Amino acid sequence: MPPSGVSRAATPRGDDPPHPPRLSAGRVVVCGDVINDVLVEPCAEVVRGSDTVSVITARPGGSAANQAAWLGHLGADVVFAGRCGARDVGYHRRELERFGVRAVLAADPDVETGSIVIMVSPDGERTMYTDRGANLRLRRADVPAGLLDGAAVLHVTGYLFFAAPLVPVALSLIADARSRGMAVTVDPGSAAFLAGLAPGEFVDWTAGAAVCFPNLDEAAVLTGLDARDPAAMAAALTKYYGAVVLKLGGAGCVLAAPDSDPVQFVAHPADVRDTTGAGDAFCAAFLSKWLSAPTTSAPASSAPALSVAALSATALSATAQFAIAVAATAVTHLGGRPPIPR
Repeated sequence: MPPSGVSRAATPRGDDPPHPPRLSAGRVVVCGDVINDVLVEPCAEVVRGSDTVSVITARPGGSAANQAAWLGHLGADVVFAGRCGARDVGYHRRELERFGVRAVLAADPDVETGSIVIMVSPDGERTMYTDRGANLRLRRADVPAGLLDGAAVLHVTGYLFFAAPLVPVALSLIADARSRGMAVTVDPGSAAFLAGLAPGEFVDWTAGAAVCFPNLDEAAVLTGLDARDPAAMAAALTKYYGAVVLKLGGAGCVLAAPDSDPVQFVAHPADVRDTTGAGDAFCAAFLSKWLSAPTTSAPASSAPALSVAALSATALSATAQFAIAVAATAVTHLGGRPPIPR
């Protein structure tokens, strides 16, 4: 499906996404996968069983690492925690630091960094072949408790719940964050992997998150509802989350909160090259704008007021529109990270 907040018509509005003010609400801690992406762009129709001339490009990736990079690019004070092969630690730390991210990377001495081969079709859609590698060996000790000190938000992706050994790590992090009064936000990450869980399992683990960011396919798995009614799916998920931001690809997004009607926001046009990481850019942009938006009431603690009730309708609309605009820029270049700073 097309990326979050992106239409395939017309031309993007410049190469660089707009920037919100630097966050004043505190640090964002992101935990999840860091990956070596191998992007394959066939130059002709794929010839099954033989050769197809292609352009093959290596890029840093991983949904959580991409989101951290976009958050840093957009002005957030952000820390990323994850695990990769020992020989790649320096590379991935440097790539995240390009965007102002403090990277806390555990070095696995025995298993290589996760890898994904991404086949990019002419319309920018991608098919992914995933080997999560060292990500599957993440341990709670890889995310020092001190990283949460003074932080405002813990953001996790669904990939922390898609392998049995990682679930206790994710649940421990979430419990630790909540005990400190932090907000927790979650991006489900993969419809295919969600479908492999027992019904209701993911929602049970993540219920109470301030924001959940599913795409259309993920919401269909989580709710069991007809994907032709995204507003109904978003509304159903508000039973478990403080807000639901349902990414609709070329149709934009739906924002839903308990006790209010879902609102759909239309997409921005874009000249699509590669949809890899568009949802990550959307998620990061929404969080960055939300955290920096003025609230209608002062937060009760040092944690950010991540509730729809604390934001005016104007601020909510601006938050969704900003996320859509950033996603529209993300698809105009190759790879899941922001354009490399010049």
